[in-house]
Amino acid sequence: MQHDFTDRRVIVTGAAQGIGRAIVARFAAAGARVHALDRDAEGLREAAGAADTAALDLADRAAVQAAIAAIGPVDILVTAAGGVRGQQPRPIEDIDESAWHQLFQANADSAFWCAQAVAPGMKAQGRGRIVTISSGAGLRPSLTGIQAYAASKHALVGLTRQLAWELGPHGITVNSVAPGFVLSNPATERQWQGYGPEGQARLVESIHTRRLGTPDDIAHAVLFLAADESSWISGQVLSVDGGRS
Repeated sequence: MQHDFTDRRVIVTGAAQGIGRAIVARFAAAGARVHALDRDAEGLREAAGAADTAALDLADRAAVQAAIAAIGPVDILVTAAGGVRGQQPRPIEDIDESAWHQLFQANADSAFWCAQAVAPGMKAQGRGRIVTISSGAGLRPSLTGIQAYAASKHALVGLTRQLAWELGPHGITVNSVAPGFVLSNPATERQWQGYGPEGQARLVESIHTRRLGTPDDIAHAVLFLAADESSWISGQVLSVDGGRS
């Protein structure tokens, strides 16, 4: 299905690499005016051909409010920012407060601050789309083995459903795409290599389509949920994982 987003105003967070960058490119190719936000200024410069960019800490509420106020009302928000922030799996006894909160800030706080900032404009225009990028780790235990990552992605799924209920009467849909294993950035590359040949083979065998996902696989699902044709879909989590779920 070809989607036309001509003249639609779109914000994509986590846009500097991987899934976020693919989402930016797909929206731009469909005619949207895209604003790409990320804390990685260098990565944003590489994506700048497809979007207007702003580098900021998306876990900083004041910075998010200021950046989105400067952009103005938007039609679509996609929160792809998040990840493991370089953390590795460790026993529960070894997790300190900083490591725990860091992943909640990256995966849940940032999405909430962005949704909070765009909601008034969407309410005023009587329509809007919010799509969060959660994870299979938000639906079941995480393959990363990182407790805070799994917990924060579960929190993001809960936030998605809560916002769908609250914003639905204003013509705003809120949904989530939950990717399976996608080689999209250095962190997922390290995780993949860490499985070794036998672990890699087991993972691929557990996927019905017998292949890993790509950033474009996720971007296509996001555009579907952001399209006019999806106006009666809200509060849903779409697993895009080759059938593994």
